[in-house]
Amino acid sequence: MELASKPAYLALAAVGATLLATTMGMFSKNQMPVEGKTILITGGSDGMGLSVSRQLAAKGANIIIVARNVGKLEEAIVTLKASAKNPESQRFTYISADVSEHNYAAAVIAEAIAWNNGKSPDIVWCIAGVATPDFWVDTPLEVSRRNMDINYWGNAEMSHAVLREWLDPSAPVTDEPKHFIFTSSVVAFYSIAGYSPYAPAKIAIRTLADTLAQEVKLYPQNVEIHVVYPGTILTAGLETENKSKPEITHILEEDDPQQSADTVARRAINGLERGEYFVTVAWLGHLMKWGMMGGSPRNNWLIDTLMQFVVALVWLIVYPIINSKLLSYAKKHGHPATYKLKNANTKR
Repeated sequence: MELASKPAYLALAAVGATLLATTMGMFSKNQMPVEGKTILITGGSDGMGLSVSRQLAAKGANIIIVARNVGKLEEAIVTLKASAKNPESQRFTYISADVSEHNYAAAVIAEAIAWNNGKSPDIVWCIAGVATPDFWVDTPLEVSRRNMDINYWGNAEMSHAVLREWLDPSAPVTDEPKHFIFTSSVVAFYSIAGYSPYAPAKIAIRTLADTLAQEVKLYPQNVEIHVVYPGTILTAGLETENKSKPEITHILEEDDPQQSADTVARRAINGLERGEYFVTVAWLGHLMKWGMMGGSPRNNWLIDTLMQFVVALVWLIVYPIINSKLLSYAKKHGHPATYKLKNANTKR
């Protein structure tokens, strides 16, 4: 999900892109080198997770992928081996686990350490997720709870398990940091009608990350926290998501940029290599980030603060547009309780 309506954004996006390009050119050092490192990735068997895994393998990383389906995991390992930069020395394995299960992460980390010759992974990236959009009152609470279990607790439990390893008093203190990467969504900056079962988990990730970014500074070990905020990704998961997505949600996000999993993975990795804390991967994500950062850490204090002021003015245009679409849709279609009935009659 992202926002809606192109017109007000395009000029601003061009300004933002120019500023970003200038800033990126000033800092060329890779802040997250991966060659020879061991990276654990949840949701690594397909979609964005597989794209990330494959691209990191091509940079020389050893990869541990985590997902439920063993068949998909085995196929993914074949793909990773074919993508390896150094096939003679790189190592790949998988762990079958359900990130929605209570206390799943501690066992996964223990298995990863055993495979990695007694050492913790250098980087952990949580990508596993699910989206079940619909209206809040039409969605059974167990569906919303499952969204929270997978999207929030799947990230939170993994962060708890691996940070306890990385920040233990006996853990080594090194100059080069460990990296923990959450995957949230642009709905953590601003959500729209139809994402109520999904968006709360994604903004919960953001608040956890903001807190952990402060807490890790209290420890002598060197740990960096990051959050990736993708929007609409063209995967099989999107096709499933669209089955329950209300029509008004499609209308509100009809002009949003849509990206392939490979594009999202590449841009996310580029942002991490630049050392970004908030990693956005499309122009609309950049704008939404600038509009809702609050007191969160900045990638660049000057640009992010300047763009906050600019985007605040954009909202004077955007919010009335969104509100108008909602009111117009409600006037035309009546009570939301009738929407599914009307759609069912239309399909007959």
